[in-house]
Amino acid sequence: MKQLSSAEVRQMFLDFFQEKGHQVEPSAPLVPINDASLLWINSGVATLKKYFDGSVIPDNPRITNAQKSIRTNDIENVGKTARHHTFFEMLGNFSIGEYFKEEAIVWAWEFLTSPKWIGFDPDKLYVTVYPEDEEAKNIWKEKVGLTDDHIVPIEDNFWDIGEGPSGPDSEIFYDRGEAYGNDPTDPELYPGGENERYLEIWNLVFSQFNHNADGTYTPLPKKNIDTGMGLERMVSIIQDAPTNFETDLFMPIIREVEAISGEKYGQNPETDTAFKVIADHIRTVAFAIGDSALPSNEGRGYVLRRLLRRAVRYAKNININEPFMYKLVPVVGQIMNSYYPEVEKQTEFIQKIIRTEEERFHETLNEGLAILEEMMVAAKESGQMSGADIFKLYDTFGFPVELTEEYAEDNGLTVDHAGFEEEMNKQRDRARNARADVKSMSVQTELLTSLTEKSTFVGYEATTIATEVLYIIKAGSLAESASRGEKAQVIFKETPFYAESGGQVADHGIITKAGFTATVLNVQKAPNKQNIHEIRIESGSLNKGDHVTLEVDKESRRGIIKNHTATHLLHRALKDVLGDHVNQAGSLVEPNRLRFDFSHFGQITEAELSKMEHIVNRKIWDQLAVDIKEMPIKEAKELGAMALFGEKYGDVVRVVRIGNYSIELCGGIHVKNTAEIGLFNIISESGIGAGTRRIEAVTGESAYRFLNQQEHYLKETANLLKTTPKESPQKVEQLHQEVRELKRENESLLAKLANAASADIFSNPEDVGGVPVIAKQVNAKDMNQLRQYMDNWKETKASGILVLGAAHDDKVSLISAVSEDLIKEGYHAGKLLKEVATRCGGNGGGRPDTAQAGGKDPEKLASALAYVTEWVAAQQ
Repeated sequence: MKQLSSAEVRQMFLDFFQEKGHQVEPSAPLVPINDASLLWINSGVATLKKYFDGSVIPDNPRITNAQKSIRTNDIENVGKTARHHTFFEMLGNFSIGEYFKEEAIVWAWEFLTSPKWIGFDPDKLYVTVYPEDEEAKNIWKEKVGLTDDHIVPIEDNFWDIGEGPSGPDSEIFYDRGEAYGNDPTDPELYPGGENERYLEIWNLVFSQFNHNADGTYTPLPKKNIDTGMGLERMVSIIQDAPTNFETDLFMPIIREVEAISGEKYGQNPETDTAFKVIADHIRTVAFAIGDSALPSNEGRGYVLRRLLRRAVRYAKNININEPFMYKLVPVVGQIMNSYYPEVEKQTEFIQKIIRTEEERFHETLNEGLAILEEMMVAAKESGQMSGADIFKLYDTFGFPVELTEEYAEDNGLTVDHAGFEEEMNKQRDRARNARADVKSMSVQTELLTSLTEKSTFVGYEATTIATEVLYIIKAGSLAESASRGEKAQVIFKETPFYAESGGQVADHGIITKAGFTATVLNVQKAPNKQNIHEIRIESGSLNKGDHVTLEVDKESRRGIIKNHTATHLLHRALKDVLGDHVNQAGSLVEPNRLRFDFSHFGQITEAELSKMEHIVNRKIWDQLAVDIKEMPIKEAKELGAMALFGEKYGDVVRVVRIGNYSIELCGGIHVKNTAEIGLFNIISESGIGAGTRRIEAVTGESAYRFLNQQEHYLKETANLLKTTPKESPQKVEQLHQEVRELKRENESLLAKLANAASADIFSNPEDVGGVPVIAKQVNAKDMNQLRQYMDNWKETKASGILVLGAAHDDKVSLISAVSEDLIKEGYHAGKLLKEVATRCGGNGGGRPDTAQAGGKDPEKLASALAYVTEWVAAQQ
């Protein structure tokens, strides 16, 4: 067997299949593009769904890739087993309706056993097959030469995820030898069993059936091949590593952690787990952030936060008690740079995000651990941590529930998930369903893929043309004609109508001929590089083969192209002002406005927005020429052309250059000179998710109307203030100052009233076993007034327990205090108020000396306050 690095194995796989006529598909970003069914890209095939379901026809039906992937369905096992990972690479070869079982099997065997390639000993390899798949079994025997004792039939060898493509599969296993298992009585010691001796290295899926909604299976019109090889497993065998973690994909990270911690890997199973958790999680987090995901409290951001905080938890086991994960990012970049340069290129940005997240968690970690310890001691009797406690750790100290669960399990406790969910109020998406399965692909449709007659888009040069009707589709079927009042989908021999793509909306317009008029409602791309037009027939009828005139709505097109070119200028300005970490996360280019979503971690100031707006307008007024050319993608990249994040490009690309300022790959339509845009105004900026911001803007006539409207508002405001527009800010500041003074006077008056009322509230405390107790409902408009009463009571230095409640706006406010002498006797304001709050539909808590809470049921406030004396008596 050859000694190969992980980079060499990856490249060798791609080279092998490229020699077999496959197109190498670049790895897609981990954050799915236009696929809401997935939280993460989680397999090699996940990025190819558009080819398998027939919505896009690939240039080459043979495809190979090395795809970075994330799976988070079993995070708790990562670090505790030999081969569980959250981030991993899948190597695969795929056939979209071309070659099938024989080629897939023969090529897999050649790659694994040929001395030119991996060069495994054939006697070390075993395969599994679906028992009913005689075709695959015969290929293994007759074409490859395997004997029956190396072919294992297994019932589970059938790939089926519900409705959609399915079929039998064949897995290839490597026998690592008797050192990893030699017990003849072990029922799992066979290829496909749960053991460490026989490692699965490759799965060949023969997708030949469609699983129908009624549970039946029918043959697919085109049979497909989908294979997957885990790079980490393959490398562990080639490098003779006991686990995946001892390979060159992980060991440089582990060595760096050794240097930071002062501990050594391989000396203690408990500390080894910490090293493995950290090495795995930093790969995931670094790559995910590099692909525009950011830590947050929901969705994929929650996964990143959970991974980082889990790593921090395990780092404490190897004496790391300060932020450190960010220091590992350069190591990850160096390991993966040969095929994935994105981490190394964005090291500084990724480090900044990780360090900020670590520092945030460390601020509350120690206090949170102390509280957790108290909670676990209190839960010993019941054996379960309450949902309310878990939520407090999550909400106050940033402990993901799964992290709390791991601590609880270490102490023999379970956690109340249902109670936690109730406390969360279903407001948090904890990414529990970040499953690894590729969701059901659409059933293949033969209609659109069968429409192969060429259609040419001429909309870059023309907006009105004469052309011929190639196809008419009604109700999902081909038709010869369509008449007045009907809607139809039509493909023409040529078209000036732009199909919606790249954020640019479709053109609208009309279709005419003698006695016939139709409105173009929408235009989308069909699989065979055709534009399919959705039309409504206003008069007459349309027949296949008719010659018609297509006319794009010129006013709408003018607005679209101004906004599209302005979007390119804005993208460049964002990078200039905020930094090169900014990546496009989505866009919408319409006739009357543009919307641009982008990655950025943090708020954007008014000064930054103003600077970006000024830059874009400066470029408009500089009358920059817009030059558009087609060129090889390699040449475009050498020129520094920006590519749309996550978009796939062919060998020849369209490059849009705006003067010497902006250069991007783009298939959209643009102005010829920036002067045509006229004017650019940002009308709003906001956050739309973790680490994603949105700018909305207008150009040209829409920008003029926007400024005109703003001027109207300013004049109206000035009239109300009885001043001029110029003096309005000064007048508003003067009014603000007056309001602030009035508020101060009001607060002073409320304090005096509270002082006056305090004497009555604090009089005649109830004696409960020698403890003075005041539990009263008072008139208070908010929590601030209740705090004033509490502060007045504390100033008296009286011994006792105070609980005050107020009802206002259908809500309850509660506050409590315990004197120092009674705290020493075990009385706790937070625990008391928590009990009181639950009796009037609320929750809360606090420290031993003071606490506050809220409730939702004012009618139960009196009975809740009455419970105070009962609680005090129970503590004695």
